Amino acid sequence: MSTVDIVPIREEHAEGFHRTLDIVARERRYLSFLEAPPIEMTRAFVRDNIDRGFPQLVALGDGEVVGWCDVRPKARPIHAHVGVLGMGLLPAFRGQGLGLKLIRQALAASKQFGFRRVELTVRVENANAVALYRKVGFELEGRLRDDVCVDGVYGDLLVMGVLL
Repeated sequence: MSTVDIVPIREEHAEGFHRTLDIVARERRYLSFLEAPPIEMTRAFVRDNIDRGFPQLVALGDGEVVGWCDVRPKARPIHAHVGVLGMGLLPAFRGQGLGLKLIRQALAASKQFGFRRVELTVRVENANAVALYRKVGFELEGRLRDDVCVDGVYGDLLVMGVLL
């Protein structure tokens, strides 16, 4: 594996982030959408994260985005202290400890940002992700039954959270 650097996202990473997001989404197994949103929406998402200081890191392999981890606040004021984590890695970069490095740096950035809690949902069958989240301190907080449906197949989501 080539050297992979983990850095805060910059606007010039938006296209690479979009490409990586789309590849992972089209696997139809991990994310809450089945393809990346339009590139302009992705650029706006990246700009908003940068402008507001929300933690969003990218993993760069040979200068190309190969993964990401972001934490954005929940929408309502009573939840302003809660961040919601999203992440993904290209298939060739999984199982090598990169996800662990990404999530640890994102959680450190989240604490520095001022989040008190970070939460996420993960598909119940994604055992590798569940193990990763447990490794960095996430605890199982609940199960959303039949909360996803892909290609007519229903599945459960686990709700996990960590206090920073």
